[in-house]
Amino acid sequence: MLTTGIIIGILVAAVLLVFAEMYRELHTFRVTRYQVASPKLAGEKTWVFLSDLHNQVYGVNNCRLIDAVKKESPDLILIGGDMLVGKNGHSYEPALACVKELVKIAPVYYANGNHEERMKLKPQKYDQSYALYREKLLNLGVHLLENESTVLSDESKVRLTGLEIPLECYTHLKRREMPEGAIKERIGNRDPEVFQVLLAHNPSYMKEYLAWGADLILSGHLHGGMVRIPGIGGVIGPDFVLFPKYSGEMRRMGDQTVIVSKGLGTHTIHIRLFNPAEVVVLSLNNC
Repeated sequence: MLTTGIIIGILVAAVLLVFAEMYRELHTFRVTRYQVASPKLAGEKTWVFLSDLHNQVYGVNNCRLIDAVKKESPDLILIGGDMLVGKNGHSYEPALACVKELVKIAPVYYANGNHEERMKLKPQKYDQSYALYREKLLNLGVHLLENESTVLSDESKVRLTGLEIPLECYTHLKRREMPEGAIKERIGNRDPEVFQVLLAHNPSYMKEYLAWGADLILSGHLHGGMVRIPGIGGVIGPDFVLFPKYSGEMRRMGDQTVIVSKGLGTHTIHIRLFNPAEVVVLSLNNC
């Protein structure tokens, strides 16, 4: 029969193990690989998708992260937003330093998350930080997709679109309905003749993104749901919504593919449990 002392000891050991695992996951990342196939694609390509770094640094000058990306020899790098922390007192320099190394590896296409967007829309509150950050990104050769689209110049027949939704759609505790027509007002219609990729930071509006018609939707924002339960998924996002439908996975809906990154960093509430940060690698082909 277990004594009270033994039970307490087991509980203390369990708590210590949980905290040790959380610490490990907050300081490491893994590479997650997905296969994406579509007859619209021409040939085989490798893309790296990064999201929600939030100024996290993996090694000196983010050397571990940069080396992991470089090892994949990607044809291009997609950034899904929130590379920095959009709060006063937080510099954008760690994010900028990371991107500076990424552009040496492959062309970088960057769509904003809510942290960049709030800095952009409230310049006085954030001392014009976004304007400075944006200028430096452009000087590095980054392709910024601020409610904009671009067609890749190679033979791949791919159109990339970056979507910024209203800041009101990032409220906490509940999902606010997106105004009807908000997506088309910002980015127009999809191009059905090419492989349409939509970089849309907040996966809470996946139904609307799918209705818009993208072939591939890339999101992040929810940091994997902080704590993940096998067979269930993420428990709670930074918006404090419980058990979000999309938090860190790939799903196929007919001819459409949804990929939500668990992100690379955290902010404010620094929790990861059974939810390692990740670099997402996409292998694309026309099979």
